[in-house]
Amino acid sequence: MKKIKNNPHLTAIERKSLSFPTRWLKGKNILYGEMLDFGCGFGFDTDELQKQGYDIVGYDNYYRPDYPEKSFDTIVCNYVLNVLEPEEQAEVLMSVSELLKPTGMAYFSVRRDLKTEGFRTHYVHKQPTYQCNVILPYKSILRNENCEIYEYRHYNQIVHKSNCPFCNLAKDKELVCETATAFAFFDGFPVSEGHTLIVPKRHVANYFDLSTHEQRALWLLANRCKKILEKRYNPDGFNVGINVGEAAGQSIFHVHVHIIPRYKGDVENPKGGVRGVILNKQKY
Repeated sequence: MKKIKNNPHLTAIERKSLSFPTRWLKGKNILYGEMLDFGCGFGFDTDELQKQGYDIVGYDNYYRPDYPEKSFDTIVCNYVLNVLEPEEQAEVLMSVSELLKPTGMAYFSVRRDLKTEGFRTHYVHKQPTYQCNVILPYKSILRNENCEIYEYRHYNQIVHKSNCPFCNLAKDKELVCETATAFAFFDGFPVSEGHTLIVPKRHVANYFDLSTHEQRALWLLANRCKKILEKRYNPDGFNVGINVGEAAGQSIFHVHVHIIPRYKGDVENPKGGVRGVILNKQKY
């Protein structure tokens, strides 16, 4: 069956006043510092807040496609996730996590008035658009019959009641990227420059006990981390691996995927790669 092409940009609205989420956040005096309106559509909120003296820029994949090159104190993302399919939603969450400063705050507004989900023919443009209800595992700061606003902070800026070093990740750890169910950070004891760990947020010891959704989230993050590491470190290759169980070398019993950048000359002979986890089995 041919996949239906989504056209989320067609859902953008030409506004004449600030959107409700932006008005509400502004009224609470929580919009501060360098700001980004992610998925700004035609950009009315961005332009209006600029006129009011806010230090804000807008980004939209279709209408304002210049991707930001810096990080921000505050990011707003209004009514974007509802018109995206799940993998596209994850891409937005990862982008926002990358663009947010370590102690910054982001706000995701989602619709709560949708009566149907899935693809439909847009009533004006007569092309397929997608819509769905979205529930995020973040703090909800407002909910009414029309919308809900979630507050997002980086995973390691929130205190978690656990003795696990991954569940309660230190605030000084540098996060690489994050989704709703997983996060990636630079290993504290790297075997190479850029060595990254990808961890599910749910405390599970064995990779094979994760849900299919959680496993998929890890590999979406792995693909994203690869791009980030290539841009930052320009490695010549990668080793990707998971230790499952004490016999396989697992020392922290919370699932984690190792993304290890490799560089020409970092070992005398790299042939065999991960086969080297068992001594003398690397050569074959």
